[in-house]
Amino acid sequence: MFIQKAWRTASFGLYGFSQFTKSGFLEHAKKFREEDMQIRLDGKNCLVTGANSGIGFATAEGLASRGATVYMLCRNKERGEAALSQIKSKTGNSNVHLEICDLSSLNEVKSFAAKFTSTDRPLHVLVNNAGILEHKRVTTSEGLEFNFAVNVAATYTLTELVMPLLEKAAPDARVITVSSGGMYTEPLNKDLQFSESNFDGTQQYARNKRVQVALTEWWAEKNSNMGVGFYSMHPGWADTPGVSRSLPGLSERLSENLRSNDEGADTVIWLALQPKEKLTPGAFYFDRAEASKHLKFAGTAASHGQIDSIAHILGSICGTSTKL
Repeated sequence: MFIQKAWRTASFGLYGFSQFTKSGFLEHAKKFREEDMQIRLDGKNCLVTGANSGIGFATAEGLASRGATVYMLCRNKERGEAALSQIKSKTGNSNVHLEICDLSSLNEVKSFAAKFTSTDRPLHVLVNNAGILEHKRVTTSEGLEFNFAVNVAATYTLTELVMPLLEKAAPDARVITVSSGGMYTEPLNKDLQFSESNFDGTQQYARNKRVQVALTEWWAEKNSNMGVGFYSMHPGWADTPGVSRSLPGLSERLSENLRSNDEGADTVIWLALQPKEKLTPGAFYFDRAEASKHLKFAGTAASHGQIDSIAHILGSICGTSTKL
């Protein structure tokens, strides 16, 4: 197990430094089609979590610039209002709205979802972008490990609870979950809240991101006849406030070769725009192309067989009904 873990870490480092950086993006961009990003979203409703900074902000701005009605879900009202004003000013789109919710609280997620779904408006695009990497073990007021609460429990709960609005937008609705290449270093693990005594926030974050990718597969299979597309993606290593705060070493070493927020958000926006027949349900995307969910010889693929039981555990923790 130790040797396999070391192999995953080494392979991830080599792969990441060659592909996930700005230079990797610029190389991949040579194959991008300009017309893919010229599609309009007028009349479409989009909900973006963690939209006041970084990739979430760039995503919200990119969707708004293409005419979408955008709902920015943010934790901090002051920062959210500043981001809202900036996006409206830059895009000229007045149909951009701020919603406040602390995603580390399941009660707040449920309260927001109840209010949002009561409007009965179709939801064409849900972007699960908000994420956190907390290095120390922190327990929320509801008794959940903090990284898990934001990265997994909130993503799962919000997606499940807005499903009726996504169904209203079918067959054009889609859920895009922003994962991370860090998930390549970890298999799926039923220990969702890292019960081990030697807590490792970076490892827990990678586990969380693996859960997001497996959940995307599970949602796509479970809802295959619903007219909603489910996709996960990796933005590459971008120069976001979250990276600077949580991974200062990486930020310093790669400061000249980190992607911009716009480059990190590029594939999120691309996934929101493409006709669904071009996309693979449940797939993992990187730089506008379907990517493998597992590194060669990493031994992580078989772990995805646990996703049914993990979804059941999540349903119990989050208090949502889960039909297996």
